[in-house]
Amino acid sequence: MKAKHFKKLLIHGLLLSGAFIAAMPFLWMITTSLKPPGKVYDAPLFVPLYFYWSNYVKAWSFAPFPRFFLNSAIMAIGITLSQTLLSALAGYALARLKFPGRNTLFFLILGTMMIPFPITLIPSFLIVNSLGWIDTYQGLIVPRAVSAFAIFLFRQFFLSLPRELEEAALIDGANRFTIFFRIILPLSSPVIATSAIFSFLFAWNDFLWPLVVTNSTRMRTIQVGLAMFQGQYGIFWTLLMAASTIVIAPAIIAFLVAQRRFVEGITTTGLRG
Repeated sequence: MKAKHFKKLLIHGLLLSGAFIAAMPFLWMITTSLKPPGKVYDAPLFVPLYFYWSNYVKAWSFAPFPRFFLNSAIMAIGITLSQTLLSALAGYALARLKFPGRNTLFFLILGTMMIPFPITLIPSFLIVNSLGWIDTYQGLIVPRAVSAFAIFLFRQFFLSLPRELEEAALIDGANRFTIFFRIILPLSSPVIATSAIFSFLFAWNDFLWPLVVTNSTRMRTIQVGLAMFQGQYGIFWTLLMAASTIVIAPAIIAFLVAQRRFVEGITTTGLRG
C-alpha cells in the first residue's frame, strides 16, 4: 500500500510541476502587469507583490481598445459561426452522401492542412484586394470561413452516428436538409462545441491575417493593437502585460464555458475511415 501511495504522490507531484511550468508565463504576465514602472526589471516573480491597478486603466486608454475589441469580436464570432455551419455541411456530405471522388476530395481537403499559411497569404491577399475587401469585415472573415480541420472533425463524428436515424427519416419523407438540421445537428453538440472553441481561439488570437488586410486603426483587431505598446525607444512592459491580460480573458472565459462539451467532443469524435 505504501508503494501505491508513493506512486500516486509522485504522479501528482509531476503533474503539478508540469502545470506550474505551463502557467509560469501567465503568472509572470499578471505580476508584471501589476508592477509600478520603477519595478519592471526586478527579479521575475510569480506571486504579485504589487497591485498597481492603474496600469490597466492606462493600458485601456493608451489605444482605442474598445474599437479593437469590437473588431476582434465581430471577426471571431463571424469566423466561428461560418466555420461551424459550412464545415458541418461539408463534413456531413463527406460522411453520408455517396458521390464519385468522395474519398479523394476528403484527402485533398486534409492535404491543405499541410500547406503553411504564409504560402497562401499572398494569393489570398491578392484575391481580397481585387474584391475591394481591404479594411473590411468581409476581408477579415470570408477567407477563413471554412476550416479543413473542422471538416475532418465533423466528418469523423458523423461517421459514428447510426445510419438508421437517417433511414427512418427518409422513409417518413424528410429530405437531406431536414435530416441535417433537425436530426444530425441536435445530436452533434459535442463536436459543435469543439469546433467552435477551436475556431474562436484561432480567430481571436490571429495576428498575421488582420495585420495584412487592415490598413486603418479603425479596423485593427486586438492582437494587432498590442503592437502599439512597442515604441521607438522601448517597450511599455507594464502596460503591454496589462493589455495582454485583458485580451486573453475572453478566450479563457470561452474555454471555461464550453469546457465540458469541448472535452466530450474530443473524446467522442471517432477515427473511422
